[in-house]
Amino acid sequence: MLKRENRGVTTKGNFMFRSSTRSEAESLLSGLALGFSADPFMRWLYPEPADFLTHFPRVMDFFGGRAFEQGSAFRNDDFTAGALWLPPSIHPDEELLVACFEQTVSSEKHDALFETFGQMDNYHPDEDCWHLAFIAVDPIRQGKGLGSALLECCLKRCDEDGRPAYLESTNPTNLSLYKRYGFQEMGLIKADQAPPLFPMFRAAQ
Repeated sequence: MLKRENRGVTTKGNFMFRSSTRSEAESLLSGLALGFSADPFMRWLYPEPADFLTHFPRVMDFFGGRAFEQGSAFRNDDFTAGALWLPPSIHPDEELLVACFEQTVSSEKHDALFETFGQMDNYHPDEDCWHLAFIAVDPIRQGKGLGSALLECCLKRCDEDGRPAYLESTNPTNLSLYKRYGFQEMGLIKADQAPPLFPMFRAAQ
């Protein structure tokens, strides 16, 4: 049973989650980065560990960081699980994101990278929806139901809002989890040598 306690605190089973503020962005983005350390697409962007640890948190901030100001960035107490959700009508900071990619991603990957983002635009629903920009669990906490609990709590809020949810999965191993919570594949995003992305849509429940 989902319970809400105090201000901005949500519990599911033995797990507790709360909204994360902009002042906590560095901690949450660092925790998310650990969860993406073996992600096929993100490590294609930044195969060198130092580059990944330096640049990927900035990518997440430019893509999903507006969640901090919207009250839709969520985390557990020790930042080993987190999610960035963009509410309806709130979008990534494309200007800063493109500039970051141009400066930090190898130029030989630019064509495939920006073609990937062009295809993402084609799949993004026209209707107002919640956009799950990032969700991840630190590898030391994976396999214990933490990610499932966080996703379920967040989707509860989407349902209370009466809006659908959308995401682009960058890792095929996560598709079964998303499908278990009502997401359906919309197609395949694939550009040249870039690893594929999987756009998924969940109707309002």
